Amino acid sequence: MKKILLLFFLCLSVLAAKAQTSGRFTLKGIVGDSSGTILPEATVMLLLPKDSSLVNFGRAGKDGAFELKSLKRGTYIFKISYVGFIPYQEIVTSKDQDVVDLGKIQMKVLQKELYEVVIKTARAPLSIRGDTVEFDAKAFKVPPGSTVEDLLRKLPGVQVDGDGNIRAQGEEIKRVTVDGKRFFGDDPKMATKNLPAEAINKVQVFNGKTEQAKATGIDDGKREKTLNLELKDSHKKGGFGKAVAGVGTDSRLEGKVSYNRFNDKQQFALLGFGNNTNQSGIARNDYQDFKGSQSFNWDDGDFGFNSGRYYGGDELTIQPNWGGGGAEGFTKNWAGGANYNYDTKKTKLSTSYFYSQTDSRLDVKSSTQNFLSNESYQTRDNNNTHGFTGNHRPALRFEKEIDSLNSIVLISNTRINLGDTKYESQQASFRDESQPTNQSTVNNVSDYNSFAMANLLMYRHKSGKKKGRNFAASVSYNINNADEDKHLNSINVFSQDSARNSVINQLNQTESTRGNFKGSLSFVEPIAKKFTWETFYNYSLRKDKVDRDVFDLEDNVQKVNTFLTRYYSNDFTYNRLGTSVRYSANGLNLSVGVAGMQFDLKGKFATDPTNSKFTNINRTFFSLVPNVSLNYSLKNNRYLYAEYGLSVREPSITDLQPIVDNSNPLYITEGNPDLLPASTHNFYAGYQMFNPASFTSIYGNIYYNYNVNQIVYNRSINTETLITTTKPMNVSGSNSYGTYIGFGFPIVKTKLTVGGNVGLNFSNSIAYVNEVKNETDTKGYNFGPRLDFTPSDVFTLYASANWNISDTKYSINTSQNQKIINTNYSADMNIKGPKEVFFNARLNYRGYKNDQFGFNQKQPILNLSLYKLILKNKKGEIRVTAYDVFKKNLGVSQFVSQNFYTERRVATLARYFMLTFTYNMRGMSASVKRPGGF
Repeated sequence: MKKILLLFFLCLSVLAAKAQTSGRFTLKGIVGDSSGTILPEATVMLLLPKDSSLVNFGRAGKDGAFELKSLKRGTYIFKISYVGFIPYQEIVTSKDQDVVDLGKIQMKVLQKELYEVVIKTARAPLSIRGDTVEFDAKAFKVPPGSTVEDLLRKLPGVQVDGDGNIRAQGEEIKRVTVDGKRFFGDDPKMATKNLPAEAINKVQVFNGKTEQAKATGIDDGKREKTLNLELKDSHKKGGFGKAVAGVGTDSRLEGKVSYNRFNDKQQFALLGFGNNTNQSGIARNDYQDFKGSQSFNWDDGDFGFNSGRYYGGDELTIQPNWGGGGAEGFTKNWAGGANYNYDTKKTKLSTSYFYSQTDSRLDVKSSTQNFLSNESYQTRDNNNTHGFTGNHRPALRFEKEIDSLNSIVLISNTRINLGDTKYESQQASFRDESQPTNQSTVNNVSDYNSFAMANLLMYRHKSGKKKGRNFAASVSYNINNADEDKHLNSINVFSQDSARNSVINQLNQTESTRGNFKGSLSFVEPIAKKFTWETFYNYSLRKDKVDRDVFDLEDNVQKVNTFLTRYYSNDFTYNRLGTSVRYSANGLNLSVGVAGMQFDLKGKFATDPTNSKFTNINRTFFSLVPNVSLNYSLKNNRYLYAEYGLSVREPSITDLQPIVDNSNPLYITEGNPDLLPASTHNFYAGYQMFNPASFTSIYGNIYYNYNVNQIVYNRSINTETLITTTKPMNVSGSNSYGTYIGFGFPIVKTKLTVGGNVGLNFSNSIAYVNEVKNETDTKGYNFGPRLDFTPSDVFTLYASANWNISDTKYSINTSQNQKIINTNYSADMNIKGPKEVFFNARLNYRGYKNDQFGFNQKQPILNLSLYKLILKNKKGEIRVTAYDVFKKNLGVSQFVSQNFYTERRVATLARYFMLTFTYNMRGMSASVKRPGGF
């Protein structure tokens, strides 16, 4: 399989190169205006007359000259676009000429009264203005019923991976907007996966300012690659959407419906789906939002540089079970939500509500090899988890421009989670295969619910007397409360020490509450033409309470377990005062700053809140944190960036408590009241280049991290019983560093694009195993090519390969040194047949290899689908899909860390067949004049 794919890559490249050298011609000329003035860097394009599809494109030089090479002989439409001028168009034909010279072309200035006529009759499929690239969607053909994601795959310089992540011009797309407005918050995939391609008029890719730059008024030189979808006028009059229903073998069912209604000022969208095909509504970002860590997109409204910012500390929230994210096990999923935006010049309102629930079943078999100084042992765990989780996610963002000098922003996000989990496990540890040293049978049941809410109010004032002077203030209040009832039931047997045998039958009731008030101030003063000075202050007061009651159950009688029952409260105060000076001129943005940061941690704990004897923890930590950042916007779309900073994190109150937790007799945890704050020196630098004339992109970065007083969990393993006890300790000296380089360029513009990446990652981690220092050195190598072959709307192929090598060495027990090789080959092929019949094939071939443990797993996952467009105006679609044709879908993973290696296998949804019907609700006929009503 590997040889076939590599040979296919090579053949396509050779054929493409050969095709460019025979029967070809060159088109050239000079772009100017009617007065003879040169127009530099105009966008030039070549289109097919039959359907105006884009064949080739480029950009004139600073002298106005352009040259399109290796063009197939024939007749074309030649176009030129330039801001402020009427697009130029003429028919170009090459018969026997090797060079067609159009001479000096004269473009006419665009008059206001001609604007609408020009827009309707002379639209350019591609426009390049500085770092902004704009595509005319109708110039890139996709089958009816396609999503925006399918359209993006056809655009030059844009890549979409199998998970829907988007890169453009070599950079990750951070935000997708619809007509400049947010769509279901800031999740890029909500728009690209759910909006139809036929609704899109233009796709714009550009560099937007960061949220913090907008808030403070300081241009920090940082950019977020943004993609904006401009809707057709026809889809702003009436509604449009899609309904899908499917039935399959093994009782598989799926359904999905979406409805959208947009105009200039308002957007309304509905989305709902349900299935038992592992298409989960719970994603990793949902879980992060639930915890409140992603509530504001830019660090809870804190102003100032990143170094030394406070990011939250202890996690008190009951963690939901999200069923493997839809990729593992077997899940039943339901989700639905609505999004509403109101946008005028001075008022912007964005609201959304999304509910998702997952019923999951996870069967896992794992094997862990544990390394000691001169021996090793194996742990096996066969477990089953059956869980339900439901999440409510209302969100609101309100922006108001009070006047030209004052504005406010209000953000409120809420996450309500509830669920239950049943966990069964068979665990055992072996020195050899003959007799387990210990074994445990576990049967736990839990019910949990939580409520998290994050609110931010920010005010910004711009001085009317001095340009560049501004003041910003923010206040926020976050709530994070959770409750869990957990019934623990386990039988534990130790073959070497029967006195340790135990039966656990316990009820754990945990209630946790958190309130966090935060405030931040920023004052910016221009101190010279090219210099600005910022002073900032950040404050946070967090109050935590955890009340855990543990009862031993004997004959249905509850008896308090005083050893495991605990109550603690914690007040955490954070202050940061800092200043920075920024130089900004000619594309160079350099900032140097320093801040003083202080943590005050006051905690107390006892067996219950009424206890007269509390153990107190009172700690104060102070650090000076520097920060240096560089962002340099060079000419011709080249960017250079670098930053150094120091991050500091206080120990969690859980780690500081000198309490032994033996609720799992095979794995005991203990706190350490002598822990110091952990700090990390961080440095990274990178370079990006995008040539809009050739659509070539090159990007790369380097990084280095060094840890001081890193908090690690050292292990003590009883060599007789193999019971593991962990205790947090401070360790200095571990580090990580590496580099990443990527590139992409067209061999034949709009037809064949290739790219690739190379990554090197090295790390050294330190921990102690039975008081013996263990250094784990890992060298990682990652590389792979990518190919996009789109010769026409009849055939497209997207293919990629990736090799990931991880070489791990231990300072103790070097005989367990190992090399893990993971490979991944993927291909997505689309063929358009006669009578509106389409064929799609998706192959994902994964390989996992570890010779140290004789592990060699190959996993070819092939999905095939055949579909036909039906009904009037092609509004309907009938599709037959075969999932996992080879029946090889098995969740396989390997993990290496400190003194152990784990191999994990998860039974998951394998081969099945689906029959689906899709109905596309189309917008009404187009109108040049946009409607004013909703």
